[in-house]
Amino acid sequence: MKRISVRRSSVHGRGVFALRPICAGELILEYTGTVMSWKRAKTRHRRFGEEGHTFLFGLANGRVIDGSLGGNSARWLNHACIANCEAVEDDGRVYIHAVSNIEPGEELFIAYGLTTDARPSAAVRAQYACRCGHRRCRGTMLAGA
Repeated sequence: MKRISVRRSSVHGRGVFALRPICAGELILEYTGTVMSWKRAKTRHRRFGEEGHTFLFGLANGRVIDGSLGGNSARWLNHACIANCEAVEDDGRVYIHAVSNIEPGEELFIAYGLTTDARPSAAVRAQYACRCGHRRCRGTMLAGA
């Protein structure tokens, strides 16, 4: 039985939703796509990307997974300040696990923890504003901001 579905999200664009109950700790799916250097990913994003919208997932080894190339449903996971899922990197692969019990129809979220090369300007902060709506929302998808 299929566990997740991608459909329109009230938070932003598309989102990933549970079709059946998912238990805390359960592996949901792997974040897939083409692994490349950050330099190539940034060039591709500037050329093809939509402002404030990216399918890039940074890896500990300094490379990046570009979910827009060969990616799966995981690329549609939206950000929430208090997320019900987490991304766990293992040997250059990224797995999405539930951190709490998730009911059918509930949207799955991860905390993006985005970073910028320099101190973020007001324009950058606006570009990465959070829309999660949680009562403890930090107002941004940027890490430590």
